[in-house]
Amino acid sequence: MSTRYALGIDYGTNTVRALVADCADGREVGSGVAPYPHGETGVVLDPRNPDLARQHPADYLTALPDAVRAALEAAAAADPGFAPSQIVGLGVDATGSTPMPTDEQGCALTDRSEFARHPAAMAWLWKDHTSHAEAREITALAAEIRPQYLGRCGGVYSSEWFWAKALRCLREAPEVFEAAATWVEISDWIPAVLTGTQAPASMRRNLCAAGHKGLFHESWGGYPDAEFLARLDPRLARIRASLPDQCFSIAHTAGRLTAEWAARLGLPAGIPVAVGALDAHLGAVGSGIAPGTLVKILGTSTCDIMVAPLSQDLPLIPGLCGIVPETVLPGHHGLEAGQSAVGDIFNWFVGVVRPGGGMDHGALTAEAACVEPGASGLLALDWHNGNRTVLVDQRLSGLLVGMSLQTTPAEIYRALIEATAFGARVIIERLEEYGVRVDRVVNCGGISTKNRLLLQIYADVLGRPMLVAGSQQTCALGAAIAGAVAGGAHPDFQAAVTAMTRLQPEAFEPDAGRAAVYERLFALYRRLHDAFGVRDSDGTALDGVMKELLDIRDRVRAGQRM
Repeated sequence: MSTRYALGIDYGTNTVRALVADCADGREVGSGVAPYPHGETGVVLDPRNPDLARQHPADYLTALPDAVRAALEAAAAADPGFAPSQIVGLGVDATGSTPMPTDEQGCALTDRSEFARHPAAMAWLWKDHTSHAEAREITALAAEIRPQYLGRCGGVYSSEWFWAKALRCLREAPEVFEAAATWVEISDWIPAVLTGTQAPASMRRNLCAAGHKGLFHESWGGYPDAEFLARLDPRLARIRASLPDQCFSIAHTAGRLTAEWAARLGLPAGIPVAVGALDAHLGAVGSGIAPGTLVKILGTSTCDIMVAPLSQDLPLIPGLCGIVPETVLPGHHGLEAGQSAVGDIFNWFVGVVRPGGGMDHGALTAEAACVEPGASGLLALDWHNGNRTVLVDQRLSGLLVGMSLQTTPAEIYRALIEATAFGARVIIERLEEYGVRVDRVVNCGGISTKNRLLLQIYADVLGRPMLVAGSQQTCALGAAIAGAVAGGAHPDFQAAVTAMTRLQPEAFEPDAGRAAVYERLFALYRRLHDAFGVRDSDGTALDGVMKELLDIRDRVRAGQRM
């Protein structure tokens, strides 16, 4: 029998990646990457509004053929016996929540000349935080009349998520909202485009995005009910009517690859395309996720993913991005948490602050490795893009304490790494506080393969060995695993994950001496965390300082009087 391959397509924040993997053992035989043309490294920004982050939908479609054809060419060069006809299935992941408005045919509104450059008609990228006021409004209304909604999403609805962004568009750009027949996550739209099922009535929406970002749960009939949405704004009820009452796991197919897209990509027509998923969820699949394993996807932000059997009775955990059935692995609850910025913090320091006349990550890491824990006297909060878990507050901001006239760039860089490690520990402690054991931590994503210092700091702070996924592109591999199951190469996901994933042999073990210092630093981190991030009813805490600073900033930039 000839070798069977699967294709994984990974839509990241700045690029789209395609990966060809051997269905038998996960061997990666070819990959290709293509950037998004619009904006700053693919992200449309607004210098007047740092909360805005959009992507042009056309970029998703124009970049895809370049990435796929490059992957096919690389596979052919690596394996002379390879042919595209051996690809049996295709899977897709994308960032989220990254929703966008579409018309009645499921086409992007930016296809119309009047909306071609309109930011509100574009895809609202996961890290767009313009809807923070709307998120608070959704949270308050749910607490009043639909508390079950909040129980499933950690107690607070986020500005990063589906309904907050749709509501913000309604108020910010009503002409765009009125032109939209529906709103759709990119992780649903791409599989639908590839299979010719992008009309709203035909599209299969995925449980990942719907359950963790869209307040979807079978126990209350799917998405939020029309009465609840109409209380926010009557016009939202129309969008609810365009959404289905059923969503699907990655065990299902979105359809089959159309002849048109097969020709554009160089693939056989008619191969099955799996239902889409969020990038972090399929990154966990590509890392070998299993009960008791926390997978940390370390990138511009982080997502922490766990699974538990459906037979296990899980509590509702405050601050998590949701506990939803079958959003990661079929037959399991999916648990999601994360940090709104990790790699973005390091990139900000290197690219915007430009320390030491332009030191790069390598130079800073090398010098930071020579700084002993606690020696700098510095402590930071990792909230440069808000807090995703456990505070779920995007109106928090970064903080650095303890600077002196002798503070060096490398010391600051190390303090920023340590802050992200402390934030990761807060998440683990919240999980275990509610009875979800973390037996091991598997790291994946670009940072996990590039920064050994970070992994060692994480091991020392978390008090656990840091394992690293065998693949350097686990999201694309997870998508390929979904494609392999869709194409019949494996009977189920357990068999596919067992066959197609592995770990790197090296583990980063915690050092007892460094860990003792970090215990003291973490206690101080928690004090800062609670002082600036937790609301204090008597008004003595500092929880309002960051928000007031942001309010002053926004008013001044908008030319408003104080």
